[in-house]
Amino acid sequence: MLPSEEEKRDPRVRRTRQMLVNAFTGLLDEKGFAALNVNDITTRAGVNRATFYAHFPDKYALLDHHIRESFRQTLESRVLNACHFSLDNLRVLVVTVCEFVGQIHAHNSSEEQFQTLAESQIREQVYGLVGHWLDQVDTLERCTISRERAATAASWAIYGLAHQWAHEKQKAPAEQFAAEILPLVAANLGKTINIG
Repeated sequence: MLPSEEEKRDPRVRRTRQMLVNAFTGLLDEKGFAALNVNDITTRAGVNRATFYAHFPDKYALLDHHIRESFRQTLESRVLNACHFSLDNLRVLVVTVCEFVGQIHAHNSSEEQFQTLAESQIREQVYGLVGHWLDQVDTLERCTISRERAATAASWAIYGLAHQWAHEKQKAPAEQFAAEILPLVAANLGKTINIG
């Protein structure tokens, strides 16, 4: 459940929401997602259950929010959301996804619900970013593949390959892995745009 525009402007609402997120993040590190409950979160945040439910319908919605915001901040920290399409930016995106998925796997490898929500959020944001990049470049003449399909294929490829990398026992550094798989990821876009 997302706050209304009025709630977004109210500093008390933002502060309470941040207290819930901070409590959740600390408990997630300590207990893991499956073991924590709404009562744990409200106790740690110093608010009552009604306040929690005014912000989130359940702990899954809070987890979804946490993953979405964490990944968004990771993308912003690498300025990928302000970039244009280039093979180098695509490589940085692959490295970013690998590192983020690797962190999730290292801390929550046995929690399937966490992994499922993380996959959904990461793919959605990668799709949005790649789609944004594709909107800024010219489509090839006689192109029969839409930008949406190209962005979908790229987002699935990036996430899937990052997921595989995160589960490898002896993995190459993320930079090396990204350089290795970049042609595979770029191939998903090459039928749509001119990649030089």
